[in-house]
Amino acid sequence: MFQEGSIQLVCLTANSGVPLFTRGASRQLPFSIIGSLNGVHMFGRGQGVLLSSCETEGGGRVVWRVFQDSLMLIAVSAAHQAGQAADSSKGERLHLQRLLENVWSCMVMVLGQDELVNARNVERLKRDLRSCFGLIDELLAERRPGVLGHLTHCADCFLPPQPTLLQEAVQGFAKAAESEFGCLLVHGRVVAATEMWWRLAPREIVLLSALMRVLSDSGAASCDYPVFLPQGSPTVAHRLLRFQLLLGADVCVLCGPLPSLHGAESALVGRFWSPLTDTLRDCLALGESCLPPSVTVRPDVLAFLLINRESHRSVSCVPAPSCARPQSDPPSPSAARCWELLKLFYVFCMTRYFKQEEAEAATAEEGAAHQWNTEDFVAGFSHQPQQCYLVTDECKSFALQTPQHQLFLLALPTAPTFALNNIAAQTLSSITAATDF
Repeated sequence: MFQEGSIQLVCLTANSGVPLFTRGASRQLPFSIIGSLNGVHMFGRGQGVLLSSCETEGGGRVVWRVFQDSLMLIAVSAAHQAGQAADSSKGERLHLQRLLENVWSCMVMVLGQDELVNARNVERLKRDLRSCFGLIDELLAERRPGVLGHLTHCADCFLPPQPTLLQEAVQGFAKAAESEFGCLLVHGRVVAATEMWWRLAPREIVLLSALMRVLSDSGAASCDYPVFLPQGSPTVAHRLLRFQLLLGADVCVLCGPLPSLHGAESALVGRFWSPLTDTLRDCLALGESCLPPSVTVRPDVLAFLLINRESHRSVSCVPAPSCARPQSDPPSPSAARCWELLKLFYVFCMTRYFKQEEAEAATAEEGAAHQWNTEDFVAGFSHQPQQCYLVTDECKSFALQTPQHQLFLLALPTAPTFALNNIAAQTLSSITAATDF
């Protein structure tokens, strides 16, 4: 449903409608269409109507959002594939709404809120916004397996075999760098972080992780990058010091004027991380599984997403096909397809049945139109569903919700439907018992 390049993002000034940039699909929207999209939104505002979303005749979708009365973001999705429109309309709206929120937050993170809200020179703002393109493209592409934070607004985590050693190293490294905010990432997912890092807003952690992946892709061994925290510090910049420990393993700290990048690199990186080279290599060797060997996953599990609702952290995995699966079973979906199905099932559950913690955090400025809509089923009952399942030709999907966790699981289509609850409960128990996640 959400293919790379199928979404186009347009940014304009809110009052005058001057286009600032477009990103996403290779074939850009004509200027006349951009002007029409802006015009119909402005006409609605003039009539006291807030236009937030619509579906086109061809099955595509358009979502509008104005931030701080300064910039308008418009997301335009391509038409659905045949047979998808009725099923995916509500889910795609959620996806695009969260995309616009993330894009605004990443612009604040890179440029600061004042630069966006109080811009007086449009041409200068256009130039400044180019520095956000790498991070925006990262959010649009969604090409990294196991990275779902842009959708869940929970930190994507990696569960290492020896968490204590890495946690102590992160805390010591951050303290030596005169910072309370430190984080270690492997394959773009958080392995360990300081207590204050986890106290950042969940979306800030998600975007900082995305920024770290972009900086890592640049090939630089280290960098000193100014960042604003969209919720915690939108007008005052901090320094993000990032160091590549091994290919695929990066550590960073948020700090003030000290230490210098060279000083931290020469005096601290080797001191804290050289003794843990083998431990880091063991983490990297796990690849996309992100689970320690102590966790066993049943052979009939195709993929899962586990969210800790209290800490806003998540872990997701598409296990390698098991030799324990009978050869008579039909071919399993590819890993890429499993990731896509997992995202679709998550959106299916969150827009229909499960409680969404972020709904209560919507600001008054957003209004009711920006609250996540759920099915009338949920609105009409006093209780919250605790489980749901979905059976398709490709797989069987099951989700369960507890006060602490949400688990979304895909199983082989040959798995007995009556056993899905047991499969999910075993998976949840296996992970939490071995990792305290």
